[in-house]
Amino acid sequence: MLTIDGIPLHPLLVHAVVVLLPLAALSAVAIALVPSWRRRYAWPVLGVTLAGVAAVPAAKQAGEDLMSALEKNGVQNPAIQAHAELGDLLLPIALGFGVAVIALLVAGRLADRERQADAPTTKTWRVISVVVSVLVVLLAVGATVQTVRTGHSGSGAVWRGTGS
Repeated sequence: MLTIDGIPLHPLLVHAVVVLLPLAALSAVAIALVPSWRRRYAWPVLGVTLAGVAAVPAAKQAGEDLMSALEKNGVQNPAIQAHAELGDLLLPIALGFGVAVIALLVAGRLADRERQADAPTTKTWRVISVVVSVLVVLLAVGATVQTVRTGHSGSGAVWRGTGS
């Protein structure tokens, strides 16, 4: 199990997930709803999204290592297993969200070109960008909700009963 100054890597990586993924979700919703912001803030949103999505499998792997180390030391906590299962659900949602954001940026760029060409008969990319925008909003909500559920279960597994 990897540690930094004696602290398991998992709780450190979790902070990247709980900060970056909801921030990416909020930013992605903003650029999905306001196309002029998409043109202006595409790169920063893409960077935050990629960092947030990449933090999920890293935190998941570090969590599995921590759980194995705890089990070797005889710690059996069903709350930790429930937390791990919620983390397993977060990964595909986060990956889908990341792919949807990339698709939004590509479709949005092509829709902008289509709009500039002022072709009255072609609106294909504009329609696609609207559909992808809806998908981004749905996946952003899903990623945020699952991040909160997973984080809450993890903190509850660690802190429930502490201080009582």
